[in-house]
Amino acid sequence: MTSSQADSVHPFRINIPQADLDDLHARLDRTRWPDELPGTGWAYGVPADYLRELVRYWRHEYDWRAAEAELNAWPQFTTTIDGSNVHFAHIRSPEPDATPLIITHGWPGSIVEFVDIVGLLTDPAAHGGDPADAFHVVVPSIPGFGLSGPPADTGWGTGRIADAWAELMQRLGYERFGAQGGDWGAAISRGLGRAHPDRVIGVHLNLLPGAQAHTEPTAEELAALGPEERADALESWRRWTAWQAEGTGYAVLHATRPQTLAYALTDSPVGQLAWIVEKFREWTDSEELPEEAVDRDRLLTDVMLYWLTGTAGSAARIYYERAHATGARAIAPTLPSTAPTALALFPAEIQIPLRHKAERTENIVRWTKLDRGGHFAAMEEPDLLAEDVRAFFRQLREKGSE
Repeated sequence: MTSSQADSVHPFRINIPQADLDDLHARLDRTRWPDELPGTGWAYGVPADYLRELVRYWRHEYDWRAAEAELNAWPQFTTTIDGSNVHFAHIRSPEPDATPLIITHGWPGSIVEFVDIVGLLTDPAAHGGDPADAFHVVVPSIPGFGLSGPPADTGWGTGRIADAWAELMQRLGYERFGAQGGDWGAAISRGLGRAHPDRVIGVHLNLLPGAQAHTEPTAEELAALGPEERADALESWRRWTAWQAEGTGYAVLHATRPQTLAYALTDSPVGQLAWIVEKFREWTDSEELPEEAVDRDRLLTDVMLYWLTGTAGSAARIYYERAHATGARAIAPTLPSTAPTALALFPAEIQIPLRHKAERTENIVRWTKLDRGGHFAAMEEPDLLAEDVRAFFRQLREKGSE
């Protein structure tokens, strides 16, 4: 890292003014509740009884200062890249030869997704693992999200973010590194592998958009598949049709009118909570409530990072940027990637990718089916995800040493 690059990276510590917390509590106390149709459960959205109890807990029992202190245990920094502020945590492994790894969250996630997995990755020996599998971990907040704050201009789609991540890793002195992500983090990590193949050791994903069954499989298509992938193709098509029918409303709104949505979510903490908690309920490996899969305090800390930074609208813009991307910033996911790529498939994920489709665009070298977990894998099953990340990069090291 050059002296100019080092000077551009500034230490950061989360320290939310008490007045902001007092304002939140006052708003929660003054919540204006809507009516609700009886007996509809979650069919129309988040049920009032559930949300009232969660708001009561948020107001009277949840401890932001404890969460703030937990996050501040990570060394954190900010830097300006391509005109935008980028917040990130940089947790170095005690193993000096650890592999650099940048891990990226999605929506409605944040850096909170990785609280339980970072230690498993940076210090595997302390968790019964092999120290050779250690990583130096960089955890950035996507521009527009949380502590990075809103960018000052348009165009912050996944291609531009991938380029920013490459610059961030350069500033930290990492010429070669791995990338990991799900949701938008998957799209950004794939973009890194495509745009910077000379620097990306490997890309590990726990979501792979675009490789689903987008049309009903024909008899001929099914006959060409083995029994396991034949079943996957049918389930992939079932989930895709269900997603198109019931699951895309939020994304359409994000992609078309994020500013209009921003007024509601930035003014109402209960509105912001409901907008996020619905997705944790729908996308996690849970039977009824999101807390069955994700710790309630972790969920609320994630919501707090949106609320306290006022970034509900700016975080939604990434959907708009994808829908309206043109030119060099629109990295087409159909372009073949040369970066070695692994996919960890968690059974409750929103969509099921098919390997024969994935291999048309990705250099798949590892394909792992897990027996539990959903969309927020790092929060739901940190041990399973960490072990698959370790195994993937170990596989790449062993192949490189042949």
